[in-house]
Amino acid sequence: MRLVALLFLLPWALAQTLLPAGTFGLSFREEAGAWIYEGEGVRLVYVPGVGWVEPPDAQLPAPEGERVPLEALRSLGYFRTPEAGVRFAPQGRGLRLVLDLTQPYPGLSQDSQGQERLTLLLPYLALGTLQVAWPKGLEARVRLLPTGTELSLFAKGKLLRYRLFPLENPPRLVLDLYPLEPEVAEPLAPGIRYREVWAFSPEPLRLYLVEAERGRLIPVGGPGARALPKDLAKDALAVLNGGYFDPKSGTPIGLWVQDGVTVSYPYGRVALLWDSFSFFMGFPKFEAVVQGPQGERVRVGINASRARYTAYTAPGPVGREGEEVALVRGDKVQNILPAPQELPPGTWALAFPKGAPPFPLRPGDSLSLFGRLDPPFRYALEGGPLLVREGQYAFDPSQENFRDPRPLQAVAPQAAVAWTREGRLWLLVSEPTTPGVLARALLSLGAWNALRMDGGGSAQLWVKGRLRSPYQGSPRPVVSALALYAP
Repeated sequence: MRLVALLFLLPWALAQTLLPAGTFGLSFREEAGAWIYEGEGVRLVYVPGVGWVEPPDAQLPAPEGERVPLEALRSLGYFRTPEAGVRFAPQGRGLRLVLDLTQPYPGLSQDSQGQERLTLLLPYLALGTLQVAWPKGLEARVRLLPTGTELSLFAKGKLLRYRLFPLENPPRLVLDLYPLEPEVAEPLAPGIRYREVWAFSPEPLRLYLVEAERGRLIPVGGPGARALPKDLAKDALAVLNGGYFDPKSGTPIGLWVQDGVTVSYPYGRVALLWDSFSFFMGFPKFEAVVQGPQGERVRVGINASRARYTAYTAPGPVGREGEEVALVRGDKVQNILPAPQELPPGTWALAFPKGAPPFPLRPGDSLSLFGRLDPPFRYALEGGPLLVREGQYAFDPSQENFRDPRPLQAVAPQAAVAWTREGRLWLLVSEPTTPGVLARALLSLGAWNALRMDGGGSAQLWVKGRLRSPYQGSPRPVVSALALYAP
């Protein structure tokens, strides 16, 4: 990211500048006609009309009451740290401060958890910090001490977060400072709470989530019917939007298993699979079988998992050149046409090599599609892409069946399911961002596994019937959702 420098101060820019004694960590008092400055192991005495008494140096510039000349302290060797040039500029919600160094920074990166008050000691004489335009609502006091530049910051009602990290070539020390809205934690039931938290990715990103150590998670909704998530499970503690669907027909796209029954078939993306409160993420191992008019059975591929015979259930073009497709509504073959064909809503299709169906087929024949997970799970809901796998960044849409990458590159609210290594489940929606940034944010919070669900206008987290994730405009009705109930 390019940094626009609003200010650059050379080390000598404040030479012989008078500053309040407190700026240098010194106290000031008048005694017997003398001005006395003490602190940090030094004592300086100046008598107006006479000059410096301690130390007796006529070459030092004169003070003016409480105001002390910087050059005098420089000459006395008061500062024991190197000087650094200062640049600063707005940085998203906050401010970026850059110290230009002559040698690499010897310390380590650090950050804060956040509080109203914050004190930082930068181990450099950074005179330019006296001129920084601090963000609105942030009070700052700068002291130029022998050991470095001390920043005392206060933001009433805010959460001060910072990141301090070095850069090389050329050597720099960067401070990113953010006055943020406070985090939120509200109990919902034993072992279940609502939270609003910040994560660095590296910019601060606000997440709206329900965290559960126990409970019951159930997919709700139905193919072809759309409603707001809260209306799909009115008595649930929390409801998160589910997986993808065809906007025109409301046909779910991707695996959906409801109480052991397959509602929708896999589409080649990662799914959330679970029994009770034990969760897994991965490509579902799914066995699909077609039964013909005489009860004949043959195994088939399903959607993106192609085979000699492939069943298609998601709206869109089906089959390939050199194939034929049997269009089926319910359990009856409607027509047999050359591929590719557009799959009408409410139908599924069986594709096979031209003139070589798995068994004799003609319009009006019965044809049924069956499928099961191996191993079986009571519940499953496909989303994608995968964000985090076993504590590692795993966002790679090219490994899943995403033909158009543009929706995954757009900055929009993102919905996700995640859990920690300790087993705490998160149902969450982020403020507008991209899936890749969300993955890094979840990693910074300790996510062990994480899967994106549908995003954009569909991304919604409802808690006790109230929409908690912010969205500009009207929430979008969805086909499926994940409902969390108390144990």
